[in-house]
Amino acid sequence: MFGAHYKLERNAIGLVLMIIGVASIGGLVEIAPLFTIDETVEEAPDMRVYTPLELAGRNIYIREGCYACHSQMIRTLRDEVERYGPYSLAVESQYDHPMLWGSKRTGPDLARLGNKYSDDWHVAHLLDPRSVVPGSVMPAYAWLARTELDTDDMSAHLSAQRAVGVPYDEDMIAEAAADAIGQARPDSDGAEGVIDRYGDDTAIRNFDGAPGKPTEMDALVAYLQILGRLTDVAHAGASENVESAESGS
Repeated sequence: MFGAHYKLERNAIGLVLMIIGVASIGGLVEIAPLFTIDETVEEAPDMRVYTPLELAGRNIYIREGCYACHSQMIRTLRDEVERYGPYSLAVESQYDHPMLWGSKRTGPDLARLGNKYSDDWHVAHLLDPRSVVPGSVMPAYAWLARTELDTDDMSAHLSAQRAVGVPYDEDMIAEAAADAIGQARPDSDGAEGVIDRYGDDTAIRNFDGAPGKPTEMDALVAYLQILGRLTDVAHAGASENVESAESGS
């Protein structure tokens, strides 16, 4: 056995061919499933894209390293489903670039955090985590409330997202900065445009509870409040499963 191996090592062409062959096995295992991806990913006709404000909040979430302690992937284990809600579906993250799935949980999973707590709770939690969760080890992010949201590059962010498949149209990209301000300031002229472009169910409100221009706190809270709410496909599927189980019993 070793004699054959030694001979192969002295045969450059043979060794290269064997390396290519072995590497190809791993490549096929990873690539082959992609040819059936349309059959394995669920459909979500009601799926909507992130608004500019929510996308800005997601960028802040990534910038501050929140994903290092919080996963956004509820697994199919019974205890996870009972604690967090329906398990995560791939289609729910089709507009997430980069993906934030994972299993590292210093803090709880956030996949279905949207509307679980009020805006005031989130603001208080980010300003001083231990004021609402006494045993929390999360650091404070008080500066977010003092930092004005930079809207100058909103259009560029939406353009980059469209380049990787997120269906933002030209109007969404052109009005990105105005929409970010309009969503956080319901009394502004831009609020109506947000509804027109992103739908009637879009949350239009002062997320940080403070007057003036939108802050990074506005953006992050807007993002946290939309987690798990871009589509209802997971909840619909969970309801069907419950009905099937009840009818079967």
